Amino acid sequence: MPRITTPSHGTATERLECWRHAVSDNLVPLEVLPRESTDFSASLHAVRVGQVQMSVISAAPHSIARTRRHIASDAPDFFQLTLQLTGQGVLTQLDRQARIGPGELVVYDTRRPFTYELDESHTGLVLMFPQAMLQLTGRDLARVTATPVPCHDGLGQVVLPLLRGLARQMEHLEARATPRLVDNVVDLIGTLLVEHADVARTTEADGSDRLTERVLVHMEQRLADPGLSPEGIAAAHRISRRYLYKLLAAQGYTVSGWIREQRLARCRRDLADPALDHLPVGAIGGRWGFADPAHFSHAFKAAYGMSPREARRAPRPF
Repeated sequence: MPRITTPSHGTATERLECWRHAVSDNLVPLEVLPRESTDFSASLHAVRVGQVQMSVISAAPHSIARTRRHIASDAPDFFQLTLQLTGQGVLTQLDRQARIGPGELVVYDTRRPFTYELDESHTGLVLMFPQAMLQLTGRDLARVTATPVPCHDGLGQVVLPLLRGLARQMEHLEARATPRLVDNVVDLIGTLLVEHADVARTTEADGSDRLTERVLVHMEQRLADPGLSPEGIAAAHRISRRYLYKLLAAQGYTVSGWIREQRLARCRRDLADPALDHLPVGAIGGRWGFADPAHFSHAFKAAYGMSPREARRAPRPF
């Protein structure tokens, strides 16, 4: 299959549309969403051997999105694997968000909507194959889908150089590869995913508790930042906002409710501290992320039944 390259002429919109057709025709139908750059270019070299299609993709920053309208009711049961060779990408599917860097891979289900955001120029190896080739149980497949799979230890140290070698040898594969070779490659990938699922299974029972603890520590350390947000918290822990909300809900909180309660508690402590009497009330709120003094005063009174000024004048313990 010849290498496909976006034309050097035309507008960025026209080149993106050309790229959408190339990816949709050679992989699965999807949308291509532009980034800020107006100088978009990309190339794709795809090889099909047996039931497996392998593609090496190099492109400027952009995003792809496969939505429900792209997925027919009789869509084939295919999975895709992306090995990030250079650059970074963020895959989102269902309630998971996987940030993939060089030397990491991710598998995802083409029968379900997904997005892949690529904020920098990148190169990746994409394999597409029937789900049955992985020979994973449904539960294990669910554990590894849309999660980063590092290849720095264990079987990953075998799989990573093999996949990198495939990416370098696309012309050779096109001429000489046999179905047996790619079947063995996918079988090895399946074994790596089973290893990854085993790790996930052993930590599943207490994994959410540990993650919740890390999230709470992260939030506590950044209470003074007015920009602290669910989006930033979720991204820092490689989870979706939906899963973040689920973790906090298990503790009886909303994300914003926990942040507000902790900030107000620290403001009340500071208002009772004689060493901070020289600071205006609004500055106390500002120390803990309340950029608007009026909002701070309203939230404080709603929580404690008194204004910040009244709290500062209240009797202090010796």
